Amino acid sequence: MVEFLPVLDFSVATMTFVTFCTMALTQLVFSLLVFSRLSFHKQREKEKNHDGVSILIAARNESENIFKNLPFILNQDYPEYEVIVINHQSLDDSKYILDTYARDHKNLKVISIERSQHMKYGKKLPLTIGIKGAKYNNLLFTDADCKPHGNQWLKSMASHFSDKHQIVLGYGPYIKTKGLLNKVIRFDTAWIAMNYLSMAKAKIPYMGIGRNMAYTKNVFKNVSGFKSHYSISSGDDDLFIQEAAKKRNYTINIDPESFSYSKTCSTWTQWIKQKSRHYTTSERYKVIKKLMLGIYPFSLLIMMISFVTLLFDSNFTWMTLAIFTFVLLVKWIILGRSFSKLRESKFIALLPLLDITYAILTPIMYYAIDKTDKNKW
Repeated sequence: MVEFLPVLDFSVATMTFVTFCTMALTQLVFSLLVFSRLSFHKQREKEKNHDGVSILIAARNESENIFKNLPFILNQDYPEYEVIVINHQSLDDSKYILDTYARDHKNLKVISIERSQHMKYGKKLPLTIGIKGAKYNNLLFTDADCKPHGNQWLKSMASHFSDKHQIVLGYGPYIKTKGLLNKVIRFDTAWIAMNYLSMAKAKIPYMGIGRNMAYTKNVFKNVSGFKSHYSISSGDDDLFIQEAAKKRNYTINIDPESFSYSKTCSTWTQWIKQKSRHYTTSERYKVIKKLMLGIYPFSLLIMMISFVTLLFDSNFTWMTLAIFTFVLLVKWIILGRSFSKLRESKFIALLPLLDITYAILTPIMYYAIDKTDKNKW
């Protein structure tokens, strides 16, 4: 027992041990108070909500994806809905494909925005036009390159609308294929989802994903749409949610039937460009949101550095190992359950290693990537 408990004094080693304990406690508390909310989330039973829904898709040069994926959206098992595709300055065959589908599907509405050098290529303008032209108050958003899990997707997302909840935050995983890039993108997507879904349940909503989220027209009007951040191309799914999600008017949906799948980028360059677009909004996050998003990776890095340092000091070795093992096991259980709920169980076995790797690489990528707004689609 004497050898297990360290002797504390005012040495550098003791200060390192105190730092280690503080960071370990931070990791433990954050995992228990935030991540566990998704880990132990109970999916509520679907309510019989048959209110009409308008599904909106902003698309630009997406003829191939429209041809393959739109039929799955047009044939949902739901009594009353419309699909609005806003064809934004496309130069491909999107118009002809959409016109063909519109002849066969009365619930498809096509809005065409002609090419203009004075218009941005972002989604905010077409989405705003689509929302104004929507027939129903309940709106569901996805992208042209997304395919719903099945014909119950709309019913699952719509069932979460209620008098209390006017925003539904869904999940959009990527299709599993071979290759390291696919695994990296799927892990990154699942981790981000764990973050924003857990934070939403912890009453700190900060984002949704544009390829699978829903809200009402009234919510959109109450914050004047995208007006406060219209000057940048991104932000329709995170900055908007930070403004619109108030007084618990939001909920999450992780029912597998509600998932909307898409393909991963085919090259590392494409993925990095995609990440850079996502990062363009980060400077507009409020301080509290930045702190909440940064505290976990920062404390993890400091904990790991102090842990490795203390392993070389026999006075602290066993106590350090005991604390580290306990925190690791608790986190492994919580993170593992979260990944299981997101149907990414293949990552669970390596989560402790992936956890620290992600904490190291994410800030490197964030500061290395060009985050200026290029006004690209």
